[in-house]
Amino acid sequence: MHSLSTSGESLYHVLGLDKNATSDDIKKSYQKLTSKYHLDKNPDNPEATDKFNKAHAILTDAKKRNIYDNYGSLGLYLAKQFGEENVNTYLVLSRRWAKALFVFCSLLRCCCCCFCGACRLKAPEGKETEFYVSPEAAV
Repeated sequence: MHSLSTSGESLYHVLGLDKNATSDDIKKSYQKLTSKYHLDKNPDNPEATDKFNKAHAILTDAKKRNIYDNYGSLGLYLAKQFGEENVNTYLVLSRRWAKALFVFCSLLRCCCCCFCGACRLKAPEGKETEFYVSPEAAV
């Protein structure tokens, strides 16, 4: 199960690092944990390495690390679903003000169209209705 929050155990904490860790720090910590929790030393706990393998894979990838640093595990989940380049766009458009702006613009367009009569304009007899624009509507 994937946690969709920015709370929980930090990937940095899993590797025993702080957020300002360099790639060399991440590599050293990963190697240390790999030798400590190797399957030969922990045959009763095969899942022991899964946690820090995932943390290492994310924190050594510059794009994924940036997404994780900015948006947490939710950002990683969204990157998997919509692509890494679309995470910020998705999060901006899912905010309340963006939704309200969309509703406002939709209502404004509908109200203008209905009240000005643009929906009710009809082409004169014998004119093509698909491409006809009345002179009053063009002004």
